[in-house]
Amino acid sequence: MSGPKIPTEQWAQVIDKVGGPLQYKKIPVAKPGPEEVLVNIKYSGVCHTDLHAVNGDWPIPTKLPLVGGHEGAGIVVARGELVTDEICKIGEAVGVKWLNDSCLSCTFCQQADEPLCLTPKLSGYTVDGSFQQYAIASARHVAHIPEGVPLDEVSPVLCAGITVYKGLKESGAKPGQTVAIVGAGGGLGSLAVQYAKAMGLHSIGIDSGEEKKNLATKLGASAFIDFATSSDIVKDVKAATKDGLGPHAVILVAVNEKPFQQAAEYVRPRGTVIVIGLPAKAYIRAPVFESVLKMIRIQASYVGNRQDSEEALDFFARGLIKVPFKTVDLKDLPKVYELMHAGQIAGRYVLKMPDPE
Repeated sequence: MSGPKIPTEQWAQVIDKVGGPLQYKKIPVAKPGPEEVLVNIKYSGVCHTDLHAVNGDWPIPTKLPLVGGHEGAGIVVARGELVTDEICKIGEAVGVKWLNDSCLSCTFCQQADEPLCLTPKLSGYTVDGSFQQYAIASARHVAHIPEGVPLDEVSPVLCAGITVYKGLKESGAKPGQTVAIVGAGGGLGSLAVQYAKAMGLHSIGIDSGEEKKNLATKLGASAFIDFATSSDIVKDVKAATKDGLGPHAVILVAVNEKPFQQAAEYVRPRGTVIVIGLPAKAYIRAPVFESVLKMIRIQASYVGNRQDSEEALDFFARGLIKVPFKTVDLKDLPKVYELMHAGQIAGRYVLKMPDPE
């Protein structure tokens, strides 16, 4: 099956050096390799990771020049000669995720831990991502978006949704138990609250401001604690649980360091602290004596594998997850970064790609 006519140039947001600035300009449309697909991106969510990539906050260097983005939802318009219909079809709706490709042969890939692959390709970081009209991705790693799912609303699920769903699974929390979600009003947190509810969990939202409180409560948080006005966050979190012992798990998706140094103090005995957020140059800290006596577990959780992706998208397709998002044009990405840097985003921003010329 042949695809639609593909232009030679496209609009994209590009940085040529660490720190930017972003340049909204035309660049060539790449051709897919033998095991790759070319995806006509319709919408792309904007993640805090994208801002970290621009600023060079992490110890892993990015490619330069770089097209950011890793929450791209679109349509397959071309594919390499080794990609069959069983792998990916022309005209199919797919998602370009953070893990653009992995080797599928190392010890981690063979154990379904492909995010831990020793030679990964990362969308919008080590390879160009979804802040462009046409993006390249491995045919075996794109997320297959269920038919009829709105591409604008589903795009944040491709990173934020899959990531928090994976974290909740890793926490081991069981239906009827309580999880605290730190950063509950943000892009990841607002989805974590909903996945927790869909998985039969009670959730305590922790964030600041009336807008984020209203959002977290509306989406299903059983309680909300404003860390900016709380005089004793540890006491308040424990008090919000039924027995006063604290949550069974804490999901850390905050964008600053302090919450990562508090969670171990309010998680209940035998509880689990799941570290997901990646504040620049931050450290995890926990009191050794209390942590040992409480037998708590502190574990990091990265992005989900292909099976996690399928499961997270299924929750969305069944109407159990609603993404709180605002849509702006691709050219307005710098404004989104300004709001993100100021901590003024509740939910997620989604970029709409320009219509074909």
